[in-house]
Amino acid sequence: MGDHHDHKTHDHSHDHEHEHDHSEGHGHEHGHHGHSHAPKDFGKIFFLGVILNSGFVLAEFFFGILSNSAALLADAGHNLSDVLGLLLAWGASILVKKQPSGRFTYGLRSTSILAALANAVVLLVVTGGIAWEAILRLQHPEHVTGMTVIIVAAIGVVVNLSTALLFVSGRHDDLNLRAAFLHMAGDAAISLGVVIAGFVMIYSGWDWLDPAVSLVISIFVVVGTWGLLRDSINLALHAVPASINSVEVHAFLTKLPDVTEVHDLHIWGMSTTEVALTAHLVVSGTYPGDAFRKMVTDELLKRFKIGHATLQIELNDSGIPCDLAPTDVV
Repeated sequence: MGDHHDHKTHDHSHDHEHEHDHSEGHGHEHGHHGHSHAPKDFGKIFFLGVILNSGFVLAEFFFGILSNSAALLADAGHNLSDVLGLLLAWGASILVKKQPSGRFTYGLRSTSILAALANAVVLLVVTGGIAWEAILRLQHPEHVTGMTVIIVAAIGVVVNLSTALLFVSGRHDDLNLRAAFLHMAGDAAISLGVVIAGFVMIYSGWDWLDPAVSLVISIFVVVGTWGLLRDSINLALHAVPASINSVEVHAFLTKLPDVTEVHDLHIWGMSTTEVALTAHLVVSGTYPGDAFRKMVTDELLKRFKIGHATLQIELNDSGIPCDLAPTDVV
């Protein structure tokens, strides 16, 4: 089986390996694997996304005021929150590469989780303000310059779709890339809806359609953002990442040769792309050696994409019980 070690991209300090060290004389075994799904030109992608969308936000605000369109202003506010989200994700992509220190023994990998969480919260707050303004305008519709709305929104379709395509390759592996892709793809769909509404307003004179579309945009954004908010909160609380089934991991470890018991199993996201695991393996007979440890960590990476595993080996007949063996002890 191939060696997955890459100390240049996944260089962790060993100071952190397990807060509860009850090794009973048996050493901890560590498996480190370089495992990153982020595109190589990560910074360039975010830079292009920020530049494209910042320019469009300024244009959309200007023409939204000029045409008196709540839908354009709503879309501009939404796009502005996306620019802030892109900046947060971009900053996190830089911070996660910082080397571990004596104080931050995992480095700053979890900043990517905080960025995803902040992105979702900002988006929901901005959307709430947009929805409130739309409700007020529904009560008192104002005349809207339909053709201006159509032209600006059509440009928005192109800009947002182009930006979404920048993030399409990494959206399945990184929560921040997924957030960026979902926001941009959603914006493209929203802008298309604004274009259609503009045509309808020109031919029907229904000025109330503008705030109505703004309200629909808000609902669309909330629905699209809810999953991101849920996943980022779960990662911030060290929940098992959604892509991993902890029962299957436990079953795999239990079925390993000579393993009689598995306890103190923990699985959590170190960042939006990296997963860590700690577990105590009770084995019969003598200490199984480093070949056993490497086999287990390689299989954890191959089967579950768990790239940072810390295994504590305990002997079944040592007569010294582990203080963390009871299921109610963390």
